Amino acid sequence: MTFSLNSFPPGGHAVVIGSSGGIGAAFVDALEASGRFDAVIGLSRRTDPPLDLLDEASIETAAAFVKKQGALRLVVDATGILSDEKMSPEKALRQIDPAQMARSYAINAIGPALLLKHFGPAMAREGKSVFATLSAKVGSISDNGLGGWISYRAAKAGLNQIVRTASIELGRRAPELVVLALHPGTVDTGLSKPFAKAGLDVQPPPVAVARLLSVVEGADASQTGGFVSYTGERLPW
Repeated sequence: MTFSLNSFPPGGHAVVIGSSGGIGAAFVDALEASGRFDAVIGLSRRTDPPLDLLDEASIETAAAFVKKQGALRLVVDATGILSDEKMSPEKALRQIDPAQMARSYAINAIGPALLLKHFGPAMAREGKSVFATLSAKVGSISDNGLGGWISYRAAKAGLNQIVRTASIELGRRAPELVVLALHPGTVDTGLSKPFAKAGLDVQPPPVAVARLLSVVEGADASQTGGFVSYTGERLPW
């Protein structure tokens, strides 16, 4: 699916962080197909320059590289971790491990905060620009009726607060900047595959990205700092 993304001024650059992942790669493809930007830059630990969420110096270097390319109109942070060979989401309080909790917070909250620290001030001052990071509906405190997944929930709730707070500061410099925490739904990627239950609406990455870009396209500065689902629904904190 091709998007015109006409709400953005023509030209400028788009950046996708986490471009080596399933959702990130789909974002790069969709943004390149839109033809709206002069260039689409994918960044990950494997790119040149590399960007590692656990290494602030690499984030600073990557942001400086991007800033030299021209006006920055769109940043999509498609990073995040739920489980891997070292960790899995807790089902009960007794399973909390401090090191795993710290790692989840480092990747899911502190990493995006550092992206906002270094890429936020580089966003275009005039005309619409968007910084969007992938959050999760399970990060909603008021919507939590099941419990479990304590570290992941807490990290995403922290991310939502970071997005809200950063939007206020960055909006003083760039009044048309939109900073969003986006819930992508369940996407057919390595992150969610072990936890995709029968009956869930599991989306292929291109479909998920198309829905998310529809939200980005329709967003304006009145929605900055928001927590929004891929359906366009404003989610509760």
